[in-house]
Amino acid sequence: MDVEIWTADFVNLGDGLRASWGILVDGKRVVNAAAVDELRGRYPQLPLVNKGKYLGIPFVNAHTHLDLSNFETFHGDFADFIKFVVAGREKRGLEAVRAVADSIPQNTLGDIVANDERVMDWWLRESPYDGVAYWEVLGVYPPAKEEEYLKRTKELLLRWKTLQRSSGPRLGVSPHSPYSLTPSLMRSIVEFSTAEGLPLQIHAAESPAEREYFLRRRGPLLEFFESLGLPKDIHPVGLTPIAYLSQAGALRSGASLVHGVQVDETDVSIIADSGVTVISCPRSNLNLNAGLPPYHLYLQSGVMLALGSDSLASAETLNVKDDIAALEDAGVPLRNALQAASSNGYAALGLTSPRIVAGTDAKLVEFL
Repeated sequence: MDVEIWTADFVNLGDGLRASWGILVDGKRVVNAAAVDELRGRYPQLPLVNKGKYLGIPFVNAHTHLDLSNFETFHGDFADFIKFVVAGREKRGLEAVRAVADSIPQNTLGDIVANDERVMDWWLRESPYDGVAYWEVLGVYPPAKEEEYLKRTKELLLRWKTLQRSSGPRLGVSPHSPYSLTPSLMRSIVEFSTAEGLPLQIHAAESPAEREYFLRRRGPLLEFFESLGLPKDIHPVGLTPIAYLSQAGALRSGASLVHGVQVDETDVSIIADSGVTVISCPRSNLNLNAGLPPYHLYLQSGVMLALGSDSLASAETLNVKDDIAALEDAGVPLRNALQAASSNGYAALGLTSPRIVAGTDAKLVEFL
């Protein structure tokens, strides 16, 4: 077996990124890890193999919709994307998940599970992946029907809690977005998830249409709701989506917000103060004409950023490495992009980051 010193621009052993470090491998397992100069001094006869930009713990895809894997990738405005997904709802479900279950590049995922209870059963009983499977909650119902829906949702979540494997994926909850739940349903499901210790993941501030709806009660989202016969006064007006979620108690520590594109400095300050992680899906945002988050503002404010691919309905692949490249193209420093895809991804899902130590299987070492 070849004994080599592997190195890269940045090395992450599970405790953060380091420059000028290396990992000594014997062809099968990790033997040691230290500064490159130290390893070369101790083992001058060994070849130094540059693996590229990154070497370390596996990347995390912190936001996916595996049940949308039978859709073609959509390009166009966000409001039209919603109609596209609603029109193709028969394509969603367990069959779509199984179609990609053996080909997802990352092993740790944050997946949104919608409608098909069989998908959550698969996640908790069979899935080979680690991470969190978030049951999606959404709907604008009259009070009596909302109470019935909430009761059924709680029953499902309590049943699924009993199916969690000690070393398998966790159960979570996803109140879909600020606009797709009534305020009462949002508050109720956040309170329940907090009481039950279930992680939260919420789509928020994804598009100009969402911001326009909340601030001024106009635009394509309002038009879409009106086409469904929904009342105009479901949500308060004059707040940003982030301010609304804050008032609803949804921005609790340990929760994650997906997208976070259309935000201002006050929104970012609210997010930073809450301790919430923002999961960026840059390729999806660009395909849906939503823009890109103000990454510099998030980083300056100390907001933790993670990365997700979103679905094949809005991004061409489920490989978060492609989103790292998109972040670089957007001007995010390489160190921050790699941190978002590695250590921050585990933190966003409430998971302990793995460690690379002597004896770690060399196949588990990620590189880019």
